[in-house]
Formats: sequence, C-alpha cells, structure tokens
Amino acid sequence: MSASTLKIEDLTVEIEGSEIIKHFNLEIKGGEIHAIMGPNGTGKSTLASAIMGHPKYEITHGSVILDGEDVLEMEVDERAKAGLFLAMQYPSEISGVTNADFMRSAINSKREEGDEISLMKFIRKMDEKMDKLEMNQAFSQRYLNEGFSGGEKKRNEILQLLMLEPKIAILDEIDSGLDIDALRVVSNGINEMKSESFGCLIITHYQRLLNYITPDRVHVMMQGRIVKSGGAELAERLEADGYDWIKEELGIEDERVGNQQKA
Repeated sequence: MSASTLKIEDLTVEIEGSEIIKHFNLEIKGGEIHAIMGPNGTGKSTLASAIMGHPKYEITHGSVILDGEDVLEMEVDERAKAGLFLAMQYPSEISGVTNADFMRSAINSKREEGDEISLMKFIRKMDEKMDKLEMNQAFSQRYLNEGFSGGEKKRNEILQLLMLEPKIAILDEIDSGLDIDALRVVSNGINEMKSESFGCLIITHYQRLLNYITPDRVHVMMQGRIVKSGGAELAERLEADGYDWIKEELGIEDERVGNQQKA
C-alpha cells in the first residue's frame, strides 16, 4: 500500500458562532507520528471531531484533503471508508451490538460486495489482535463498550485501529484513564501499526504516552492553532516546564478559545 497524506490547510471551525479552530495548518504523511499537546480549552478535541465530520462543528474556511480527495465533501461513513479513523476520548456504549459484529461490519463496509472478509479469517485476526492487547477473548461477544471500564474502552479503540488498518488515525487522549500496564499495551498496539502506509495524529496532555511512542513531530496548540512545533524533545520540555514559557515567548495571555469549554 502506498503512503497516504492528510493535508489540513487554513482550517477554521465554529461552534454556535464562536471560532474554536483558527486558520489551522498541518500535514501528516504515511510513516509519520505527530503529537498535538496543549492546555485544556485550546481546541484539540474540537479539531479531531471537526475532521471526522461531527455535525456540532461548522467548518467555515479551509480544506482537509486525504490523498487528493476533499474530506469535507464526504459524509462521516465515507470519511471512514476513505481511510480516516478516530479513537474517541469518550467512546460510546452501544447495547445489542457485539464487539465482533461491529468490527466485522466495519471491515466489510470498506470492501467491495463479494469481497467480504470470511468469518474464519476475521476470527483469526481478531483473536490475534486481542492477544496483542492482552484482552480477554470474551470481550468479542460483549456489547460494544457496554460495562467496559475506561481503560477497557481505550484498549477496544486500539483493537478497532488494528482491525480496520486505516490510512490516517487520530487518537484523541487515548492515554487518559490508563494505568501504566494498560498504557504500555496500548502503546505497543499503536507502534505495531507504524509503517509507510499509516500516519497518526496523537492528541495528548502528557509526556508519559510519548515515552512509549516516539513522535516525529510535536505541536503545541493554543488559541485554536499551532503556535510551536518541534521534535520529541519539545514534549520533554513541556513535561518539565509546562506551557508558561511558550505563552511568555509568544505574548499569549489566555491560551483558550471560544466559549472556553474543555477541548
């Protein structure tokens, strides 16, 4: 599979008339892992939701292009079929739909009619990926995220990532609520995906995830835009010194955006 590219240019996003994302630019290529860090309320989760087409967010300017295709012209399911994947900060619980049925349907929705994955191939693949994530096989027959702990939901998001094999993944605070053992397992799953045909954007508050996953680029987000970028060493400095030095360097008094909701 050839390398993919997600190119975000001059993206501006509003919610209820308030600008949250402001002239945002970022390019992610296959083989690259990017991390976005920043204080609460700076637009990080809004960015992820807007790219995937959440109806709450209105994109008023800019473009999102995946391999030459205009993502913003696609419905949410079409974005997923085109190769975008979002691991959500707060995964939904869906009663009546088993984990296995959900994932097999998701895989087949990306395939042509008559080329659906066979049941045995699917079971072998799911068993293998669950073993890698140290998940109990019984989870495959439980309803999607229903009764799962926070850590179990996050592992399940990474299980979906491994099963669906997207071109570009956006992982929204995938490390929140994880203990050190779960963090290691989840990180191993993400690292397994790294290849020239897979690019990843990790949204996180903490350096600890990046101790296990070495990013190619680290970006700091304030006021709905990227204000500083660097290598993995930037995340290390943020862990040691916080964000005040960036605010002072750039003359930023309030890093938040819009209605100052958690982002």
